[in-house]
Amino acid sequence: KLGLNHVVITSVDRDDLEDGGAEHIAQTIRAVRRKNPGTTIEVLVPDFLRCPPSALEAVVTAKPDVFNHNLETVPGLYPEVRPGARYFHSLRILQRVKELDPTMFTKSGIMVGLGEDRQGVLQVMDDMRSADVDFLTVGQYLQPTPKHHAVARFVTPEEFEGYRRAAVGKGFLMVSATPLTRSSYHAGADFERLRAARLAKFGGA
Repeated sequence: KLGLNHVVITSVDRDDLEDGGAEHIAQTIRAVRRKNPGTTIEVLVPDFLRCPPSALEAVVTAKPDVFNHNLETVPGLYPEVRPGARYFHSLRILQRVKELDPTMFTKSGIMVGLGEDRQGVLQVMDDMRSADVDFLTVGQYLQPTPKHHAVARFVTPEEFEGYRRAAVGKGFLMVSATPLTRSSYHAGADFERLRAARLAKFGGA
């Protein structure tokens, strides 16, 4: 046993599988539960595009503590940044999780510095809140290889703080918005804060 208090289970897109790898993720959740019942579990999942609805349902039924699926960027940049993905499909995934299990924490993130404008980022926040997303992460995009989308600019710490304040004002339970923020950044500590924030806001609902 590794003695982990919190784990993040993630996956590449498994478009070679009919269910996008959903059952494997579900089995992994159940295996962790059997071995370490006290470990909290976060999943970071692909978009299950062109998969049957049962794929998403399999992951939710396995009851991770946090369901994370990243929107990544504003919808106008999807053709360049996420050409194989669909913005409103990804948004619908997050909304559907809450319909299947209203008690499950949902989380999503975007990268900035790709060429988006502030209004576009604020609209994504509104879209996430309409899907009842609990936890938002906003981080600086860094170009992983020369083949990837170039960095349009480096967003200032002051702008990140502005995004954080805006997101808090829109009702997210948790927000992490800094240049170094990543999707699983401080995931364990943030889960405890997320749980405490819900308790403070809703009295444990």
